[in-house]
Formats: sequence, structure tokens, C-alpha cells
Amino acid sequence: MITIGEVDAALRLWAPSCLAESWDNTGLLLGDPLAPAVNVMTCLTITPCVVAEAIRRETSLVVTHHPLPFRPIRGITTTDDTGRLLWHLASHRVGVLSLHTRYDSAAEGINQQLAESMQLENIQALEPKYDSLGSEGLEVGESSGACETDPQARFLAIGRGRWGSYTSPRSIPEIAAILKQTLRIEHLQHVASGHQQIRTVAIGCGSAGEFVKDARRLGCDLLVLGETTFHTCLEAQAAQVDLLLLGHFASERFAQEVLAQRLAQRFPAINVWCSDAETDPIRWL
Repeated sequence: MITIGEVDAALRLWAPSCLAESWDNTGLLLGDPLAPAVNVMTCLTITPCVVAEAIRRETSLVVTHHPLPFRPIRGITTTDDTGRLLWHLASHRVGVLSLHTRYDSAAEGINQQLAESMQLENIQALEPKYDSLGSEGLEVGESSGACETDPQARFLAIGRGRWGSYTSPRSIPEIAAILKQTLRIEHLQHVASGHQQIRTVAIGCGSAGEFVKDARRLGCDLLVLGETTFHTCLEAQAAQVDLLLLGHFASERFAQEVLAQRLAQRFPAINVWCSDAETDPIRWL
């Protein structure tokens, strides 16, 4: 019998707790670590439709990217949205575990997966965190892509964001086509700053407009983000850094499918899947 605690331990090896941002809320947030993990579902965000799916499929543990709860709460009641979701999950003995910024920054985390899918070379973290890692942080699971054959590259790819380069410059339409195919999306947004060819690219999944300063510091031609504000778009344009905005959902959801696959490989006795009910709330008209 595999327990929820054992799943948690495996995820801490792959996405170490020390990679979480100080403001974040990660780890096992709801549930009994000694309870059996029979059915495990991954998702980006816990919403009413995700909770309904978890209950319907008798889920033991939901591994969510975005934490629930995210901020401290004074009580758990059905009179507010967060309390209602947690109450329904707890009533059906469904545990909740969040990875969030740990998964963003891990050696094989979301930003690394995006960088490798874009076929970048010499991939490194925009803001390295490896100096602060102990023994827990050095055992980050099986490697993939460029990091598999180069332990030093794997070591450098720990921390916030990613950046890398192309041996032969690519155009924005070429890069956009790769991202659309990888993420299975039809549209993305482009903030142009005058570059005809792109050689160096920075990456930040989710809401990561703060990486504009890192992209500028490193001389990147392009920054690929989930989303950011209008004023950050103007800041990037002034800094002569192109932006490609994928959408928050698209920039992170694909990696929850990868997470489900890896958990299934690690624990063959567990039924693991990525939520079927979860969808992007934003639509193009």
C-alpha cells in the first residue's frame, strides 16, 4: 500500500521544498499522510468542477499546482468559496498537496520543460537557487533532455525562470509555432520591440512580469511568459525585449499532465490521471 505521505516524499525529491518562495504555501495542505493513495489526480487549480471530479472518481489525493488554501484562513465553513471547497474535499477524505513555485523552479520543472520544448541550448535559471540547496535539493529525480547528459547543466537549471539560446537565430513566428504545437493552443500575444531574429530567450511560466529586468540584464531578445500587466508590456518594449504571452493556464497546465505521467511511472500500483474537468476560464471571441 502506497500512502499519501510516500507520494509527498517522492514529490519533495523531484521538487524540493526549499525551492518554494517564502510567500508560497506548498506541501500537504489537507489530509492524512498515513492514508492510502489509491487514486491520485493532478490539476492546475482546485475549482468546483475539479472538486466534483475528485469526489466522483473517489480520489485519494489531488496534487494541485496552485495552493488551496493559499493564504491563512480563520475557519473552514461553507459560507465562503475556499472553505466550501475544502469542506467538500475533507468530507470525502480527499487530500490536497500543492507544488506551485517548487515545481516552477525545479531542475525538471515547468520552466525547464518549456525551455526544452522550445529547443533552447545552454539552459540556465534566470535567478539560480542552487547555492541554498542541501542534500534534499540535489536529489531531484530522473533527468531528461539536455540535463540528462550534462550534470553541470542540470545543476545550473535550478531556480526561478530559465534562459537559453539558439545556435541559429529564429523568428518570432517560428518560435510561436513551436509553442502553439507544444501547448496545443491557437493563439498567443506578442509585444514587439523591433527584433527580426531571436537568439536569446528568457522564460517565466504563469504571471512572471518581474523577469523583464532579468531578461534585460542578460541581454535576452525575447521573454516568454504566461501573462503580465499592460505596464510591464510597455516596460519590456522600452527595454527592447520582445514578449510572447501564452496565457497563465496554457503556460502551466501542460506540466500537470507531465506530472501525472511521472507519478504513474513512479507508482505503478496507483491510478493517476490529470483532471478532465479543468479548463481555461479565458476565451478568445
